[in-house]
Amino acid sequence: MDDHSAHANSFGPAADIYERGRPGYPAAALDWLLPAGRPRVLDLGAGTGKLTRQIRDRGLQVTAVDPSEQMLAQLTRAVPGVPALIGTAERIPAPAGSADAVLVAQAWHWVDPARAVPEIARVLTPGGRLGLVWNLRDESEPWVRRLGEIIGNTENERDTTVGEPFGPVEIAHFRWSMTLGPDRLTDLVASRSAVILLPAAERAAVLGEVRRLVATHPDLVGRTEFRMPYVTECARATLRA
Repeated sequence: MDDHSAHANSFGPAADIYERGRPGYPAAALDWLLPAGRPRVLDLGAGTGKLTRQIRDRGLQVTAVDPSEQMLAQLTRAVPGVPALIGTAERIPAPAGSADAVLVAQAWHWVDPARAVPEIARVLTPGGRLGLVWNLRDESEPWVRRLGEIIGNTENERDTTVGEPFGPVEIAHFRWSMTLGPDRLTDLVASRSAVILLPAAERAAVLGEVRRLVATHPDLVGRTEFRMPYVTECARATLRA
């Protein structure tokens, strides 16, 4: 398995940590990503269902696809009754024209666009929509910038290239924040693939630095809850009819 595949498939063993630590997505972002009406949605790279449950809660038909059995087991517990299928962006277990929208949350950087784009186009109806979404830490906050330095992953620009047979890509950003405490922050860091793949001693050292940040940073010290600021970046493109 190459490094790319190792990272993309690393989340399964940490599915429970991922479920505890990772945030959902702001409603305004989903409003922008989803087509009007009652689209049939395929949540690609669904993980433990953070986005799936928000789509379901809108009363929409949604199917979840992910390569990890462990992640989908968490999803099935969180969102019972939603179809949950093993698959990848390059090989989607769905019939042609079976979805009006395909959403990919926190996962587009793991796919091979040359293979994924035509496969997503296959499962979409003509005029269907592909939506990409990432939650990015707002590193204008000093403690959040320091967190990025600790985990060796400061936020940077994402590749939102899609290409034919889709039309131009539109981009939008949504600012929001979530409340969390020290334990959930630790779970959030521990759920990142780069941290999961570290040797045990190095992983423990990184998580120790995160705990030290909470215990010593003037914006966090003594607090049991604090706000994590995010910028949610969204991209959407329409399949040419």
